[in-house]
Amino acid sequence: MKNNEDEAIGKEPDSEASESEVKKIKKSEKKTQGQMIQEALGLEQGDIQEIEQKLFMARFFDFFSEETLDFIYKDESIQLYQKEISKYLEILEQKSEENKLLRRKLEEKQLFNLIRDLKSKAEAMAQQEGIKAPVDKRLKKISLMVMLPLFAVVFVLALLPINIFIVLPLLCVFCMVPQFIRSSIVKKWLQFKEEHKNDFWRDNRDELMELKDFTSEVLNNIRARLLELKVPLQLIKFVLHSRDYENLKLINQRNVRGTMQYFFTFDYPPGMEPFPIPEVLQQTQEAFPQDVVKEKVEKNFIVLTELEAKNGVITQFVPALKDSKSDEINTLLNECNFSKADKSFEEIIPNYSEDLAIYCVCGEIAKIENVQICDWKGQFKFYLMESEICQCDERVYVLSLMDNSAELPDQFKEIFK
Repeated sequence: MKNNEDEAIGKEPDSEASESEVKKIKKSEKKTQGQMIQEALGLEQGDIQEIEQKLFMARFFDFFSEETLDFIYKDESIQLYQKEISKYLEILEQKSEENKLLRRKLEEKQLFNLIRDLKSKAEAMAQQEGIKAPVDKRLKKISLMVMLPLFAVVFVLALLPINIFIVLPLLCVFCMVPQFIRSSIVKKWLQFKEEHKNDFWRDNRDELMELKDFTSEVLNNIRARLLELKVPLQLIKFVLHSRDYENLKLINQRNVRGTMQYFFTFDYPPGMEPFPIPEVLQQTQEAFPQDVVKEKVEKNFIVLTELEAKNGVITQFVPALKDSKSDEINTLLNECNFSKADKSFEEIIPNYSEDLAIYCVCGEIAKIENVQICDWKGQFKFYLMESEICQCDERVYVLSLMDNSAELPDQFKEIFK
């Protein structure tokens, strides 16, 4: 569970504030799910933060132990995780002896040194296969190398007296080239992972089990704390990459590019009746787990631009691949609350066809299988559409405003432009 505690705080309206200003202030005061749980159950703010920080740790160690190959050549990411987790444990150990034990085990087992050793072994394996850089950096480099000549060609064509109906098909072909190259690189990477993942696990099983054991301890620590606070366990939903842990209840699973994601809540001890959920929190049980989007940093983002939309119905758009904005988009999504759209995809884009379609990075028409509404701190909402896995093994994520009249914070205008 990852919720945003840094909500925008509305100013106290003065007597001369306009009606629109008052509405805007009220909007900014919308509470996050974590704040709602905190208030409904009478918890301290630090209690919610403690749960979030421990889940962050558990998800990292689980993710690394299951998908070690995804971390090759990513020294900065490892350093960032170590810094954040060390900071969390320094705070948490002051709250209980159980938390002190977590930090002690982390240090005694030298788990981050173990992680770096495993990463080095994975990198040596990758180098033997000719992979010498992380996939995301390779994609950016290739895109830049291809796009610069394409811009030059477009510039030359624009200067020549050529019929526009001849130029447009050529431009479409040129624009598809980076997508085909991206698809080829991703396919090679996925093939490498599929061929070597089991071998890597077999050769490093004892070391990987050390990480999984620590993950299990953190999860059990969280569960014990939730039971102590009498938090309804069914409210706490999170995603992991393994089903190897005890005291969890599986609620959903899916395959993303050959990688399994499992959605869990904590299970109650045998014979224990579930804690009742306050009425104000009933709706959170129906919400799609937020970690579906947040757990995995995605790159294949498409934004619907030149939009004609009203009341959540989109009648015209131009899809734009926004891989250069992927970091900003992931940041935006990490700060949102999610809920399932009240309209079907067919109702949202009623004219979806070859003439008005969203395309996968390989050029095939994307088939949308899931639509969520993202709410950024109560200030604006937008759609997040997720495609099925295409025949090229890729999946695209599509962002779109729900209405032309939506007012965006300045920091997000470039994303939807």
